[in-house]
Amino acid sequence: MSSISFSDGRLQLRSPDTVMRLERLGSAFPTRLSFGRSMVRNLIADGVEVRRTRWTMNDQGFGRATYTLDLGGHTYSLIAFSNALNDADRSDRVIAEAWDASFALFDGIPEDSDLDRLETNLPKQEAGRYSEKELVISRSNKSVRLFSHVASALAQGKQPDVDMVDSIGYLMRTTAVYGNGKFGIADRFVFSGRPGLSGPFAAEMLTVWLIRHFTHDLVEHVARALGGERAVPLDSAIKRHLGIGNSTGLGMAPFLIHHPELIHNWLSARETAIAKVRAIESLSDTQQSRLLELLERAKTHVSQWFVPDEIQTARLDVLRDELADMPAPDLSVDYPLQRLIDWSLSQSVECQELIAALCLEPFGEMIDALTEAMAFNAPKAFDASQTVSQTRTIIGQHYQWCETFDLEQHESQQKFWYVSEAKLEPRLGDRYAEDGADKEQPLDIARQVQGMVSTLTDYADDTPLADVLAQHPEHRNIAKRIQAAADRPFAEVRDNLIDQSMRPIDLLRCKLAFFGAVKFDPKSDLWTRITLFQGAPLAGELQTLGDDWWLATKPAQTPL
Repeated sequence: MSSISFSDGRLQLRSPDTVMRLERLGSAFPTRLSFGRSMVRNLIADGVEVRRTRWTMNDQGFGRATYTLDLGGHTYSLIAFSNALNDADRSDRVIAEAWDASFALFDGIPEDSDLDRLETNLPKQEAGRYSEKELVISRSNKSVRLFSHVASALAQGKQPDVDMVDSIGYLMRTTAVYGNGKFGIADRFVFSGRPGLSGPFAAEMLTVWLIRHFTHDLVEHVARALGGERAVPLDSAIKRHLGIGNSTGLGMAPFLIHHPELIHNWLSARETAIAKVRAIESLSDTQQSRLLELLERAKTHVSQWFVPDEIQTARLDVLRDELADMPAPDLSVDYPLQRLIDWSLSQSVECQELIAALCLEPFGEMIDALTEAMAFNAPKAFDASQTVSQTRTIIGQHYQWCETFDLEQHESQQKFWYVSEAKLEPRLGDRYAEDGADKEQPLDIARQVQGMVSTLTDYADDTPLADVLAQHPEHRNIAKRIQAAADRPFAEVRDNLIDQSMRPIDLLRCKLAFFGAVKFDPKSDLWTRITLFQGAPLAGELQTLGDDWWLATKPAQTPL
């Protein structure tokens, strides 16, 4: 990845051959373009105030609650139900059947009849029945250890242990956040044109941010029931550091492959932002100071990020050493951010992506508008009259990477993706040791392209693609993808997704970083825990604290 030249006055983005590799996607950090960040900025810009409109919880914290806000000329409500759950029934699996709490983002202000209907259905989640008034549904489980510790400490008039708060990071973690028509809730097009909810996953991010607010209220409620007048509220700095956890598994990994147009928009916006800041010729004293301050924050954040996973631990050890040995950047030179990013090219990929994210942070006025192009709402189109010659041209421009894989080797096609009939979850199988390859999902993009290229050799350049597909319908999926990629260079993950060495965790981290996730805690190559909205402003702080919460760090321990 070479240094960028700006002599022609045009921005030059990093090459898709660099950006769209699994190792780099699996090293992604959140940026100010992440969906949680842009959602919070929408709340700030609209002067949103959150009102707790219902709270009927018993002393143990079981009952119902609603929170209401006005955004972009529309009213939305979070509906929450908290219930008793046996420890034996508490599971992060998406196929679990019971949770500590369940939620819905409701379009408008719910009536008592809506609450009664949802109290019956929401705790069932997938088995429930919903209406178009529900925009998002979710469920979560407590971090029992931290929730109990915080409630007990507050009940005794003390603040919780900050080290414990930081090591866990959340009072509850979601095990699913469903949108876009799942189980009968509203399709995305119902609200995708509304101000504040038009961006990717904006409704889901709003739901999670409100759930975080609910968890803070819930733990303080339980503490007051335990301690009475002795109880104290949670310190705002500690409260701010408590995000919402999430357990994400293999089910999310295929998303990046199933939605090439959307993924191109995400990566194109981020890469355009990186190119824009690299093109900045000089920085003001204020901008220099801000970048140095953020660099120290990033170093502290990384120093507080510990996970049991051996692979991620080794990567973090390298990253910490690189940041510790990093020479103090001279930001007074010409093109200082280009030089800073170029320095990172001699470091680990994890360091390269951290530095790129850092360089975006102070320049919201320049790059935040790029989030407006990150959604994809247009209908998909396919031109069957395209010729074989035109198809070959697109393949040559965007799919040359497929030629680098020798798919005759067993290891190169050892894995296959399928959906479990029993659990309805995506799975990875071993082609040579397990049955089910006949039900393979079409995520083998490189193999499909190679097959398409081979077939096209039998056809004249002016043959319409319709004629090819009539005789070879097995190529319909890849033909559609090839057309979609014609003007979308970031549409494809440029690796072999059925190779024996492929790690789905890389796909998960990429998507979760775009959500705004931090503290990636891989539990295997197949699933991870993360934290969302750590450090984000609380409901009452939107106008005072604003959007400055990139890579939050542990607060100081409040004196007892």
